[in-house]
Amino acid sequence: MKLLDGKIIRDEILEKLKENTQSFIKKGNRAPSLAVILVGDDPASLSYVNSKHKMCEALSFVHFDYKLCEDIAEEELLALIDRLNCDESVDAILVQLPLPSHINESNVINRISKKKDVDGFTENNLGRLVQGLDCFIPCTAKGILDMLDYYDIPTRGKSITVIGRSNIVGKPLAILLMNKGRDATVTVCNSHTENLKRFTKDADIIVVAAGKADLLNSSMTKDDAVIIDVGINRIKDESRKKGYRIQGDVDEKSFESTSCLVSPVPGGVGLMTVISLMENTFKAAVIRSKSEIHN
Repeated sequence: MKLLDGKIIRDEILEKLKENTQSFIKKGNRAPSLAVILVGDDPASLSYVNSKHKMCEALSFVHFDYKLCEDIAEEELLALIDRLNCDESVDAILVQLPLPSHINESNVINRISKKKDVDGFTENNLGRLVQGLDCFIPCTAKGILDMLDYYDIPTRGKSITVIGRSNIVGKPLAILLMNKGRDATVTVCNSHTENLKRFTKDADIIVVAAGKADLLNSSMTKDDAVIIDVGINRIKDESRKKGYRIQGDVDEKSFESTSCLVSPVPGGVGLMTVISLMENTFKAAVIRSKSEIHN
């Protein structure tokens, strides 16, 4: 088994993005800026927000934090997004998901300006993605494609199984892989798929994004398959200081004696997701700067 190291790729992209950002600022442009909205105090969400904050600082991006109480009214959250949409000092807006159950997630996502939707979740950006047009690509899907490219893993003509159909990962990734230029034959499975092994055993590449620990093991794949693990599961572990360990959807140990390429958790796709967010934020800043020139 060979691991697909997300840290190596992340660090290379980070250095290039640092250079591009400094060049952008030296030309008289304002530094890229990201506003992150966190509703509630979920530890996992807070951890994700902190990692984004650190990355912004490493890149000299401006970072705005909005930490809102768990019971905030949906109207108040939408009003904040409206203000940020109109704020010329803000290039990018991210609402950390999931949101509390009393808030309509779709209403919130689609309130974000398409020019500031660096998560790529709005109906406008997803619609453009389906049509193969320029858009903000959802960060995890973008990170997975960058990982495949870095390791020279071809997709053209390959059989790819995506396990998971969320708007965040599964659906956009499947579309990107089947689009011209990637040219893969894609099968999308979900929690109701019967006999999952039937769709994974002959797949050249398998992307697992179902949120279920140990969902995929080596008995379900070819000996030389590429396995991309997107899952993040908290497993109780009293031997750890925090009382739990992070594990993906793949039974990684079962692949140790195979010739498979496997992305680890942690250390794989999660790192790619954050750096992809930074790339999208930089892209939003460039779009803004061009708009200022034309105006």
